[in-house]
Amino acid sequence: MTLDVTPLEIEAVKLIRPRRFADERGYLVETWNRKTFASAGVEIDFVQDNCSLSRFVGTIRGLHFQRPPAAQAKLVRAICGRVFDVAVDLRADSPTFGRFVSVELTAEGGEQLLVPVGFAHGFCTLEPDTQVAYKASQFYAPEHDTGIIWNDPDLGIDWPLAGRQPTISDKDRRLPRLAESNPPF
Repeated sequence: MTLDVTPLEIEAVKLIRPRRFADERGYLVETWNRKTFASAGVEIDFVQDNCSLSRFVGTIRGLHFQRPPAAQAKLVRAICGRVFDVAVDLRADSPTFGRFVSVELTAEGGEQLLVPVGFAHGFCTLEPDTQVAYKASQFYAPEHDTGIIWNDPDLGIDWPLAGRQPTISDKDRRLPRLAESNPPF
């Protein structure tokens, strides 16, 4: 297996494109192989897989992170549909603190986003019945689970909502702005 690993504007966040083996039946792709990823410089011990289904276009999930000692790195991909995926740098000593990167992840393209520890993560669905799967480097710990409000004006994320109101959970509506959150990284 070979990987195309592209650092984004915030280099800690990487766009990964695994090689697909296609024929008339469709394709096969290894979405995770510890040896192959390690040879590409990605050495993370993932311990949990998660999958979400979002029925509506314009569903926003995020911006989530877990506080230490349960802070998580994530490897995110769309397995059905498309998402506008976002990672926000929460590392206090980083020159890119408070900045974000965004990419479109598609089931068709097979792209994956590596979101390291120290970043909040979220996405907006671009198609109905979109499924997103991600690996996490720490187990879900509700007592450490938190985030940043999706529409924090200080972040300036231009969510692709095309004039529609987003579908958002009550939990995500109550998240604080970055300036009020005191990220622990």
